[in-house]
Amino acid sequence: MTKKDFIALADMIRHHNQFNTHNPFSPAQVKRLADFCKSTNSNFMKDRWLDYIAGNCGKNGGAVKKQHNLV
Repeated sequence: MTKKDFIALADMIRHHNQFNTHNPFSPAQVKRLADFCKSTNSNFMKDRWLDYIAGNCGKNGGAVKKQHNLV
């Protein structure tokens, strides 16, 4: 898998958890997926990926973009 694939998977998980609060991916499930991703690509940054899913960083590990209200 490539970096684009990992980001797409993380985006899907984030979207699912945001809109399916009655049945989100559990932390254990997400960690299991992260282990799988690491097994497919030794360059995979598991902690960064988990932080992105949790909303603690941006897609590339940088700061989370803040939305500005124009009101």
